[in-house]
Amino acid sequence: MLRAHVQERKQETLLSFSRILIASALLAVLSCSAAAQSKATLDVSETLFSVIAAINVCGYDQELSSSSPIRSEVRADLVEASKSPAAATAAKELCGFYRDHQQGDAAHDLAQYVSLALNLGAPPDFAPKLKEADMPPDAAYILGFVSPLKEYYAAANLHAIWQKHQPEYLALIDQYHAPVASMITATDNYLRMPMSGYAGRSFIVYLEPMAAPGQVNSRNYMQDYYYVVVSPAGNNIHMEALRHTYRHFVLDPLIAKRATALDRLKPILIAVQRAPMAQEYKLDTGLLVTECLIRAIEAQTPSDPKLPEKDRWALVQRDEAEGFVLTGYFFEQLRDFGRGNTGLQDAFPNWLHGIDVLHEKKRASEIAFATQATPEVMQASKRAPQQKVDLAERALASGNPAEAGKLAQEAVQANQDLARAYFVLAKVATFNGNMQGAQTDFQKALDAAAQAPRVAAWCHIYLGRILDLQGERESAVAQYQAALDMSDAPAETKTAAERGLKEPYQPPTAK
Repeated sequence: MLRAHVQERKQETLLSFSRILIASALLAVLSCSAAAQSKATLDVSETLFSVIAAINVCGYDQELSSSSPIRSEVRADLVEASKSPAAATAAKELCGFYRDHQQGDAAHDLAQYVSLALNLGAPPDFAPKLKEADMPPDAAYILGFVSPLKEYYAAANLHAIWQKHQPEYLALIDQYHAPVASMITATDNYLRMPMSGYAGRSFIVYLEPMAAPGQVNSRNYMQDYYYVVVSPAGNNIHMEALRHTYRHFVLDPLIAKRATALDRLKPILIAVQRAPMAQEYKLDTGLLVTECLIRAIEAQTPSDPKLPEKDRWALVQRDEAEGFVLTGYFFEQLRDFGRGNTGLQDAFPNWLHGIDVLHEKKRASEIAFATQATPEVMQASKRAPQQKVDLAERALASGNPAEAGKLAQEAVQANQDLARAYFVLAKVATFNGNMQGAQTDFQKALDAAAQAPRVAAWCHIYLGRILDLQGERESAVAQYQAALDMSDAPAETKTAAERGLKEPYQPPTAK
């Protein structure tokens, strides 16, 4: 027993020492003096591991066959641990909550649990770092997951599984330390920003192979804390996504200080309302300018430094067609910047002051905007091109039901993917406590779902749950049976339908 305890302490010491070495190495890249209190860290997290491992228990199987071997090894340990009666009981409650809070696809499911994990303390308590009212909306939506997670963590001895696989996690940190440090060095060298700009701020990259390979989720909390959670794909990580987020870390404060200069750019927002980019860029000049500047830098400094000028301009034109209409302006300013010695902090104010608002507004109004936008960095790297209903599902997953309802209604008006659009409207109505509206929209989604078996099956299940809550058990059973009878529906709906047939639906309650 003593030997096992000593071994566990040895592993913990090794992990802590490795973190210190790697964090110090990255910190050295960012700061050259003791006065610059910057923090750049490549790390792993038991809290993040616990949350993502738990959703693996509950059916999160995205791209399992191509995942890191670590994921399969951990899942095998989870299967074995879940055989105990206490762990099986805890897993049942845990997974019931997971199924009841699933979003439109696995990428959205992962995103909300990443957000939750980043806002929880260490196990076994998993105490929220913020009051519920201050939590990010997507994390607050699934805060009830914490109680069954704590029970499962204890019953399945999840800490022991974490300890067992720490050497493999440490190996990932060692593997990716050099390329991440190199990325930070190259970015800082190009931008030539003063080190004092990083003081008191954090940029943390978490490696988590329990997520599907290549998945990237970026978060910025309280303006000074930037997180990237990435799952390696083969021997690579999504370095472009890390670089994009790091550029936000460096540039966001620079732009946030210039509210007055940004206000005069508001007329440009009028010209981009038809663009396919996310709604927040159409409402906030600071967000728009930041993203345009970063995309201009990406076009000027592509991964292939030999990329011809015409191809770099093609990147600019693609970005402007998505609504980032100042990308070309900043691309031009960066021509001389790259060859000079002036830092971006000194150059940028002049660039911002030099924008001809009327000219840029007119030019933006003449752009033939694309019908779809490329996926954003904070979403999964393999997302399909976004339509209105995609954006609606994303808004709902991010805890913005008002925006989700607006976008879904626009999809209905455009006669686009009616089954999914009505399904989003029904979930928005449920979120707002409008059960009659939800019932109507679930039925409309069902009527339109001839080619969407997953939507149809879930419509039957949700209708059954509403009927259960209304005390109409016989009608509810008919809906569950209809979902079960759908031969082409996905496997997860079968379990939900069988539960509905077994007993009336009761909303989950947090303990």
